[in-house]
Amino acid sequence: MFTILVVDGLETDLETIRDVLVDYTIMTAENQKKALETLGSGQTVDLLLLFINEPDSEGFQLLDTLKTRHKKDDPRTIVISRLEGTEMETRAFALGAADYIRASAHLIALKARVEVQTALIQAIRALKQEARQPSAAFDVIINQVPVGIAVSFNQNPVSAEQNTQFQINPAFEKITGRTREELLHTGWAAITHPDDVAENQRYYEQLRAGDIQGYQMDKRFIRPDGSIVWVHFSVTALHLSEHLQFNHIALFQDITEQRAIEQRLIESERSKSSLLSHLPGMAYRCRYDTSWTMLYISAGCRRLTGYAEESLIDNRDLSYNDLIAPEYRRVIWQEWSRIIRERKAFSLEYEITTKQGKRKWVLEMGQAVYSGSGDPQALEGIIIDISDRKAAENALQYNYQHDSLTGLFNRGVLENHLQNDQAVYGVSRRALIGVNLSSIGLLTRAYGFSYTQHLTQELAEALKQHISDTTMLFRTNELAFIFYMRRSISKAELMNFTQVIKGTMESILSLERVGVGLGVLELDDETGANADEAMRKLLIASEIAAGDSDNGFHVCVYDAAIAQTVTREEEIESALSRVQTDARDGGLYLLYQPILDLKTDRIVAFEALARLNTRKLGLVQPSVFIPIAEKTKHIIPVGEKVFRQAFRFLRKLEESGFGAINVSINVSVIQLLKSGFSTELNAMIQEMGVRPENIGIEITESVFSANYREINRILKELQGSGMRILIDDFGVGYSSFSRESELITNSLKIDRYFIDKLMSPMAEKAITRDIVSIAKRLNHTSIAEGVEHERQLQLLKEYGCDKAQGYFISKPLAEEAAIALLKNQEAASP
Repeated sequence: MFTILVVDGLETDLETIRDVLVDYTIMTAENQKKALETLGSGQTVDLLLLFINEPDSEGFQLLDTLKTRHKKDDPRTIVISRLEGTEMETRAFALGAADYIRASAHLIALKARVEVQTALIQAIRALKQEARQPSAAFDVIINQVPVGIAVSFNQNPVSAEQNTQFQINPAFEKITGRTREELLHTGWAAITHPDDVAENQRYYEQLRAGDIQGYQMDKRFIRPDGSIVWVHFSVTALHLSEHLQFNHIALFQDITEQRAIEQRLIESERSKSSLLSHLPGMAYRCRYDTSWTMLYISAGCRRLTGYAEESLIDNRDLSYNDLIAPEYRRVIWQEWSRIIRERKAFSLEYEITTKQGKRKWVLEMGQAVYSGSGDPQALEGIIIDISDRKAAENALQYNYQHDSLTGLFNRGVLENHLQNDQAVYGVSRRALIGVNLSSIGLLTRAYGFSYTQHLTQELAEALKQHISDTTMLFRTNELAFIFYMRRSISKAELMNFTQVIKGTMESILSLERVGVGLGVLELDDETGANADEAMRKLLIASEIAAGDSDNGFHVCVYDAAIAQTVTREEEIESALSRVQTDARDGGLYLLYQPILDLKTDRIVAFEALARLNTRKLGLVQPSVFIPIAEKTKHIIPVGEKVFRQAFRFLRKLEESGFGAINVSINVSVIQLLKSGFSTELNAMIQEMGVRPENIGIEITESVFSANYREINRILKELQGSGMRILIDDFGVGYSSFSRESELITNSLKIDRYFIDKLMSPMAEKAITRDIVSIAKRLNHTSIAEGVEHERQLQLLKEYGCDKAQGYFISKPLAEEAAIALLKNQEAASP
């Protein structure tokens, strides 16, 4: 394993070297002195990697020292530099460098160049050993190294007798695409690209003349098939014998792929240069000092600052710190200190003052460059002009925070104040007063949009007189103003202020004959911490007040009673939403109440009864959640879930051998009137493989008050598909007896109100018998609901009622219990 000493490399360079040269032992030296100490310590160093990044770098002194003392044990040196141009390269070679790599390409070239040098070192050692004591070691080495080797390779064709020292290895044959014999009889000039021959020949003649001891260059070989292969090669003179004509050894590394990558890097550099020329600012490299001493600045400096680049380089005329607005200088230093300490990227917006005295906003983005010891050596980055962006941001910020019609702060600003003030004032008494102007919409329809806009502006100007240091006014939407009282205030003061606002509104709107609702919300610890929740509660209170206002001005204070009602409804609505999205129906389930045939005393059907089990409220009765579902339109998706559960139960009944059992399902008028209801229902029936004849659709007779003819038409479609229609709660609703004959129905379900009457002493005078009789005359089946006593059941049988359901027969059952009941019924049959 070869040992490499890296001198004066930055920390990032060292990380790269360790990643690329994993097969080598890496040592480091921070400077020339440390490097010479290491070389003099007796430790074996095979190769130096010397970083030179400044024209006056002490790296040149190190090269000069090594050349002057001319110690045979001193290692070969590869220079890596960020300096552009050929002057530094020529200087390095003149001082004895074996190779020179530009930093822009060193990531790609480094490994290849090191391999060439280490192979050269190895081959020279082997050749010297061969000259002293012939053995097979040399052949083993040159045949195994991964680079091409050529010993005493002639320029022009010669015979084997003329060049007895000529040797090559298999790797060189592979690079050139030729055998040893072919190479000997052609010479290197014939296979070198014509554009590279002259430079190669110049070096070669200097080597043979003894003017130089070696050289290195990149050139192209032309293979027999016409393809081009780029090589980097290093030639060193050999002093094996004074009588040998060709005393040199050359090592070749195939760099075709690296050259392609380098070409892409050149294109990238060209693109970078073009980008910098169009950058709305400048790129820089500076020292980490309080003056930000500039070492490099791109051409955009003049456009950005008004100063030429040379004015700032090395603080010739002024430092960059002089350009920074005074209030930002300490901030920038502290931020860079933090960034360097935490090894992060820098990004900060601040202001500078140009040569013309104009202030500009700039964005600086950069990072530190660290030495091998981890100290920041320089800072690099870009500084771009963002003045136009800042002006646009300020305009956007104003528009973002203000209502365009009235100039008042908007809802977003109010929410921020609520959240921030909670941290400042805590539980101190604060309050919101919402002015609900929803009734103004009537004026828009009557007089036009411009009229109501002007009226809104007039209201805003009138309300602004009540703004103070502790009372703020906001316009949160087109039809609402909100006062925010930030200081501690008593309930009496709050209500007095509300009356003042009411008086101001009345003075303007009384002639318009529209009312206003004023909602009041006192902020407590919980509400004040959640701006969105506070706004929601205020809206509820103002909507209640607006609903009560008619053409007047009313006030509603949000209190515990309102909160309890709203919370319960919201939880139920939330549960209904979960029903829609949950694959397991989110707490919605069905129970099935058996329906008894009073002639056969057998269960012949079930009514599907929806139940909702919520997370917070537990079990919610249908009489509570169904109206909410209808109000929020959740009844459509919830109703679909009910149908699917009921149809799955029908399939279980058929699979259990009870295919004749029917199931009836309650349907809302909203479901019925939904476009395409009957078509979608029939499609679901077909999809789930159930028979329409086993399905009953239950509707309350009150639905006919909504749209009698349309509903009857839909029921006729359902009935035509084979489904049965049942009128639920019959006798107490809209149609009563007068329109019973006009209803599209198969069965009448007698409301439990009439069934309860059968338990009274005057049971014989109850009209239940008449309802049953009417149903029979119209060929409708009669079903009694709410049967809870044996006496009721006996009287119904006497009246000729067809069927009955109720707790006396059975409570509503889960699916498995319902099927078990049917099985027990079968088992009990004679």
